[in-house]
Amino acid sequence: MDIRVADQSAYVYTGGKSPAVDRIAAQPVMVFIHGAQQDHSCWTLQSRWFAHHGFSILVPDLPGHGRSGGAPLASIEAMADWIVALLDAVGVTRASLVGHSMGSLVAIEAAARHPQRVAKIALIGSALPMPVAEPLLDAAWHDEPKAVAMINNFSYSASGQFGRNTVPGLWLLGVNQRLMERQRPGVFGTDMAACNAYARSLDGLATIAAPVLVIAGGQDRMTPPKASKAIAAAIPGARLTVIAGSGHALMAEAPDAVLDSLIDFIP
Repeated sequence: MDIRVADQSAYVYTGGKSPAVDRIAAQPVMVFIHGAQQDHSCWTLQSRWFAHHGFSILVPDLPGHGRSGGAPLASIEAMADWIVALLDAVGVTRASLVGHSMGSLVAIEAAARHPQRVAKIALIGSALPMPVAEPLLDAAWHDEPKAVAMINNFSYSASGQFGRNTVPGLWLLGVNQRLMERQRPGVFGTDMAACNAYARSLDGLATIAAPVLVIAGGQDRMTPPKASKAIAAAIPGARLTVIAGSGHALMAEAPDAVLDSLIDFIP
């Protein structure tokens, strides 16, 4: 679905359904928010399941990513406001947000800034703060192939590095490499800088009123489980699920476990 959000063209995947815009709010709404140097395609399994089980699904390419127009937004705060602008564009008052990595920060900020618009949030592969090592930040701006290789090295568990995939014939690292390579110049550096600069503290999470699920990979080296545990501890009533054996790219490496956790939490 191609729509206008904040006066820019935006592509929004709807889980294999083709809802009329004025009918999206007729069902519970979920918004899936991708991470840095990614786009909507990282959510295919999870979004399609909910789209075919009574939910309206919005899986946007953030500005400047994938098939969406405009320049990439330079801050997590701006991305959070853009998500709310997306809801406005399709006439949705309230939605559940599911975010991975950078997208989890966007979900946190949206819930903090716009509490009346957020029903629930699920945070996958999250950490607060989310600092980016200087070598990766520099490579994201000046040597994208090196940055892609660094991300792939740290995104998967030891077994994932050897080609494990729930879809026979597909290589986890190769698929993620191609996904990152198809983003436009400048997106990588902008995304990494936004994560690095995000300043909301763990103490600032106590005001989040929406129910929260935190999903961590047991072998995540980018946002390790202890970081996810700290987020869950900082939000009253938050639930924590640790998926053993998975790295940071949980939706690809442990897609069924992620989906099961979301099914248990969202309804």
